[in-house]
Order: sequence, then C-alpha cells, then structure tokens
Amino acid sequence: MSIELDFPAVLERWPNFVGGAILTLELAFFATVSGALLGTLAAVGRGTHSRLIARICKVYVEAIRNTPLLVQIFLVYFGLASIGLKLSAFTVAVVALTINVGAYTAEIMRAGFEAIPRGQIEAAEGLALTRFQIYWHIILLPAVEKVYPALTSQFVLLMLASSVCSQISAEELTAVANYIQSDTYRAFETYIIVAVLYILLSLVMRAGFWGLGLVLFPRRRQLGTPL
Repeated sequence: MSIELDFPAVLERWPNFVGGAILTLELAFFATVSGALLGTLAAVGRGTHSRLIARICKVYVEAIRNTPLLVQIFLVYFGLASIGLKLSAFTVAVVALTINVGAYTAEIMRAGFEAIPRGQIEAAEGLALTRFQIYWHIILLPAVEKVYPALTSQFVLLMLASSVCSQISAEELTAVANYIQSDTYRAFETYIIVAVLYILLSLVMRAGFWGLGLVLFPRRRQLGTPL
C-alpha cells in the first residue's frame, strides 16, 4: 500500500493558512490579556476577607476547571444569542477563551500570592507604603515573577485550545484547515501543515513571552534564572 502525498495542491492555499494563523494569534492575544486580568482579580477575590466574594470566585474557578472548553464555548455562543445579543464568532470566541483561561490563571496567581512571605508585607507596612504600593511592588509583581513560567505555558496552551473555536465558525487555523481539506480532499497533507504551523506559533509565543520576561524581570536576567 503506497501513500501519494500532494503538498503543492494544499500549499497553493497558503494565503488561507496565513490568515488563519494570524486570527489564531489575535484570539490568543486578546484572550491572554483579558484572561490574565480576570484571573488576577479572581485570585485576589479568593483571598479577600469577604466570604461572599471569595465563594463566588471559588465557584467560578471550579465550574470552569471542571467543564470542557467546547461546552463553555457553546454556552456563551448560544446563551448570548438566546437573550438577543448577537456577536461575531470571533468576539464570542474571545469571551469564552477569556472566561476559561481566567479560571486557570486565578489558581496560578493564587499560588504566587501565597508564596509571598508575610514578613515582606509587614515590612512594607512598617515603611508606611500605601496599600497600592504594597499590592503592586510587594505582592503582585513578585507573585507574577514566581509563577511566570506557569503562566506563559498556560497561555500557549490557550492558543492551542483555540482550535475548538472552529466549531462556532471562527475563522482560525483549524477552521481554515477544515475548509481546505474539504476542497482539496487532501486531509492528511492539510493537517500536517497545520500541525507544523501550530508548532511555529507556539515557538513564536514562547519567544515573545521570553522577551517580555526579560523586560519585566531584569533581576532574573542578571541572576541567570530561567524565565
């Protein structure tokens, strides 16, 4: 049994692949930024003295972490439509991905907050720093620095998981691949190319996070600590 591969027939659709890859990066970018903010707020909420806020944040985190991403996307997609709110597939995908990655980010950030020694906070209070200064310089930035590798890995996984957004017709890389293979009848070649593109996108994101880490945490660069 021989397999005849015809990559040229698929590669001539390269503008579609490029467009899908760009949209995938856009999904990842917007969901990463908004998800990081949402997750940080949820992590702070879980550590607050208000039992109501802490319980709401805990329910949110546990509900998201224990349900499939695809189900969450469908809930957002059909849920918003059922109340008359019609959004584009791209917007719905960003919202769903944000909600999803926010829950995982919350747990990562909570671990970072708990790793901050209480003595540092007490020392900052003794120096009469404001509440904002304490949160920003003593808690938030050191916490992010401690969990930065875990955060970046989670955001790369988010980009890869965005492939399920093809189920709501978001024109990202996997959706483009589905169209191409249905037109060319070259599914094997199409998904080989898509796999390679996802690897390249992952490397691009990791390189970007590495460079961002060098800017945000110069002390780690000086000490030679891996980012």
